[in-house]
Amino acid sequence: MINDITAMDLRPQLTVAKASPSLNAMSMPPILGFKTPPLKQKANMRVKKIKRSDNIIIPGEIDDDYVEIVEKEEVRQDSGGGNQNLQTGGNFFSSQNLFIPPQPQIVKRKFKYLKNCYIIDFIQSPTQRCGLGTEAIKALAEKAMFDKRAEGRIVTFSAPILKESSPAIFFYKLGFRFTDPNANEYIAKCLKDKTIDIPAQIGMMYLPRTQLHKLLRYGELF
Repeated sequence: MINDITAMDLRPQLTVAKASPSLNAMSMPPILGFKTPPLKQKANMRVKKIKRSDNIIIPGEIDDDYVEIVEKEEVRQDSGGGNQNLQTGGNFFSSQNLFIPPQPQIVKRKFKYLKNCYIIDFIQSPTQRCGLGTEAIKALAEKAMFDKRAEGRIVTFSAPILKESSPAIFFYKLGFRFTDPNANEYIAKCLKDKTIDIPAQIGMMYLPRTQLHKLLRYGELF
């Protein structure tokens, strides 16, 4: 047997280092039932848009930027031209027993038509006294503020579904006001006196422009 030394591989052999477990290494625990966190609850609110072309007349007192004031003429029957006459069956007779027919009188009246705005038809929170309703109203106020047509105008009608669920206090605290000044004075007095059982107030409410920015910062200033 002849050994050919020239055919032998005399290059040094490199050894591959293998990683050894660290003394401080800790084994990872198995993943246990990962669950998706529940979505945040929201208040259920139904909102519509009102257009000026709907010709909705607003009674009571409301800010001028909410309405377009239109003056119209009406025809009324005069009560006899200011003379001291006796009325009998719709006809007028003077002291000389002369017949004086009633004279038509043109009277000018001002009507307030609601401008483009948002109206809250319905709002209900799945959990009471947790801020969900306030958050929904604030989001609507921000949307209305950037709406070039609505210009921040929001109205609603305070009509409780149940006797114990009057929304008037909720809206009043957020800055909404009744078109009836007496209702505003009554609620303000009840809140000041900390009245427990406040009777349900029914009527139209609106968000004055002076209260809009306060509503957007509700929770910081109140």
